[in-house]
Amino acid sequence: MSAASGTLKIATRKSALALWQAEHVASLLRKAHPGVAVELVPLTTQGDRILDRSLAVIGGKGLFIKELEIALEERRADIAVHSMKDVPAEIPPGFRIGAVLKRTDPFDALVARAGIGNLDELPRGARVGTSSLRRQAQLYAVRPDLKIEPLRGNVDTRLKKLDDGAVDAILLACAGLLRLGLESRITVRLDPSKCLPAVSQGIIGIECRGDDASTAKMLAALEDAPTRAVMDAERSFARTLGASCTSPIAAYAELEGAQLSLEGLVAEPDGSRLMRASQSGAAEHAAEVGRQLAARLLATGAGALLEHLSNG
Repeated sequence: MSAASGTLKIATRKSALALWQAEHVASLLRKAHPGVAVELVPLTTQGDRILDRSLAVIGGKGLFIKELEIALEERRADIAVHSMKDVPAEIPPGFRIGAVLKRTDPFDALVARAGIGNLDELPRGARVGTSSLRRQAQLYAVRPDLKIEPLRGNVDTRLKKLDDGAVDAILLACAGLLRLGLESRITVRLDPSKCLPAVSQGIIGIECRGDDASTAKMLAALEDAPTRAVMDAERSFARTLGASCTSPIAAYAELEGAQLSLEGLVAEPDGSRLMRASQSGAAEHAAEVGRQLAARLLATGAGALLEHLSNG
């Protein structure tokens, strides 16, 4: 918290979803610490500015958080609120994820035009909007006849493309639609057997400076330990693979008591090859479960596939 202003400042992107997430964190902080003033610092990131090229080309989803981390570094903000699926597996030196909130629905949603109730009902050759190689690969694996249309922008922009008839359906994270009060737009939640979610999808993380002990102490009141465990497993999986936020990988961890189960996937973008495996272990060793699963997939060729894609 800024000593000069006596206010905790939250760096956030300006999209409706990012602002909702930041306001949600602000309300939780005000409730947990009634005497603390909280203020939003909305910023435009490079990822928000460049919409005519894919994230893989311009540098990955990390472009959505760099300006927020600069604001932390320059002490223009004390914390930054992120969708953890946008945060690279390696946190830069000098920063830490001070708290994670309880996970919202982690799965993907098919949002389709009227008359379509599920993936099977999409007509042959239907146009589906997504810029995610992960979603693309898994969609092609079950419906190779579909035509993928690159689609970037905020949730409203993507829904407008569908409503204007530019595409027949789009794939979005359920969590974003739920947070924006748009649950009615979900045609169907995609079963993870058909579309395994992105690493840490549905998780809001709060980043702070690594040396800011007082802010970290405040954030501790918001921490959800079960969500931290599944996030650690999934992010460890991605980190061990050497994957970026745009790599065609997926992971989903679940807790059952003290046991954690993790499913992971590495895919060819055209859906011709899906390498999928699962691993279980103690929740207290979540990161190790992620490393073990990644090691198994690397041993069966996942590393060569990811290297080929990154050089391609």
